[in-house]
Amino acid sequence: MAEGIQLVRILTQEDFEAFATISGDDNPIHVDAGFAKATRFGATVAHGMFLYSILEALASPLISGRAVRQTALMFPAPARLGDEIAFEAAETVAGQVDLTARRTSDSETVCKLTLFLGGSI
Repeated sequence: MAEGIQLVRILTQEDFEAFATISGDDNPIHVDAGFAKATRFGATVAHGMFLYSILEALASPLISGRAVRQTALMFPAPARLGDEIAFEAAETVAGQVDLTARRTSDSETVCKLTLFLGGSI
């Protein structure tokens, strides 16, 4: 990825619960440790939109007054409680901002977002 902005943080249950409160998405896979432990994930997992919102915030200074005309979003792997995630944002080509969230333990991408920019807003 081109040089850009990076943030590293460890995902906490408090993150998941706060996002559930704000979003209204209280699916037990995000907020019930006992339930989540019995699933294939083995622990609570981050809301996809929680990861997305962090990436969007990182992109803000790179967008710099330009309109987002299209987005592409994927969640190729889960982000579990306690995972350390590196969030990165960079304008890789003119008019395109690529953003990723990767687990630092194995470099697996848990969220990938591409913003295609248009003219000024």
